[in-house]
Amino acid sequence: MNHIPFNRPYLCGGELEQIAQAHRDGQLAGDGGFTLRCQAWIEEQTGCARALLTHSCTAALEMCALLAGIGPGDEVIMPSFTFVSAANAFVLRGAVPVFVDIRPDTLNIDENRIARAITPRTRAIVPMHYAGVGCAMESIVDIASRHDLVVIEDAAQALLATHGDRPLGTFGQLGTLSFHETKNIISGEGGALLINDPDLVDRAEIVREKGTNRARFFRGQVDKYTWTDVGSSYLPGEIIAAFLWAQLQVANEITRRRKAMWNRYHEAFESLEAEGLVRRPRSTANAEANGHIYYLLLRDLDQRTRFIEFMKGANIQCVFHYVPLHSSPAGLAAGRAPAELPVTNAVADQLVRLPLWIGLEDEQDRVIDRVRAYFDQVPARSRAI
Repeated sequence: MNHIPFNRPYLCGGELEQIAQAHRDGQLAGDGGFTLRCQAWIEEQTGCARALLTHSCTAALEMCALLAGIGPGDEVIMPSFTFVSAANAFVLRGAVPVFVDIRPDTLNIDENRIARAITPRTRAIVPMHYAGVGCAMESIVDIASRHDLVVIEDAAQALLATHGDRPLGTFGQLGTLSFHETKNIISGEGGALLINDPDLVDRAEIVREKGTNRARFFRGQVDKYTWTDVGSSYLPGEIIAAFLWAQLQVANEITRRRKAMWNRYHEAFESLEAEGLVRRPRSTANAEANGHIYYLLLRDLDQRTRFIEFMKGANIQCVFHYVPLHSSPAGLAAGRAPAELPVTNAVADQLVRLPLWIGLEDEQDRVIDRVRAYFDQVPARSRAI
């Protein structure tokens, strides 16, 4: 029986050709022709003022912390149910991540809990669009505006997803994307910074280029470049950008196929949810997700553990997701939670992600049948979520 992994990176077929072209072009450091093409594509798709490729989404978040002027003692509000990079970027600047609970429907930061977490030290809000489903950005932007806070969108999972008629990552002053091999569109490692505030563009280029005005030098705007600000080396090489360029050219088709598989799962498990056995993903009425993650919420940690083992018995890999940051060793040391986080704690124990990758289509029914088989053998008293 073939193994069905949780994820398998999708290769569209054009990556080696583009990499060979980068080799022929003779420029392997960053900001060459492929980098510029990728950035132009992102700008066209999102409408952001400027897109800058980075070597990871983590790097883009670190740039956001620098651009937002986050420093020692500042506080940054974020969900606890997110990836560690969102906290690390600000802890590295000496700031304190303040963890708030998530909504039980979208699993995104609960906008109704943000205002009560704001203190005189608060400088930014960092919403994360879980599974490519948009947060309640209008409310979040409104709260930020009233309290003079920066909004930094962690849109790592959200390329080509929208909220209303706007791409995710374009509501705040800054946004970030990921092209890690676990994402829909990949370059192995890689990311991008979306700059929506035009006033931040020039400094972002400097921060990304080790604190120098090197980009202005190569555009002929200065006769030499020098160290002008704090920064680091956040550029990817041209080989990475060439790989990504091949992927971006078929990004819409990749998204279409992933959404089709997502919908196949969603329809297949409607009856399980109707019986109270699972809870399927939710979204808001004006959100258009991108098929990044399909998850189910089970009754509790014990049931999820048994479910994962049951699927493993059929050579199908299913996985849970984040350990909440507020309960992790580093989160306890560096951050704080001003209130209880009951939804976060429950979801962390209940959520299981199913395989979802391009090429799974022919075996997706096998996954579906195995999920149904699990609930067929669960005693009635242990079934309800």
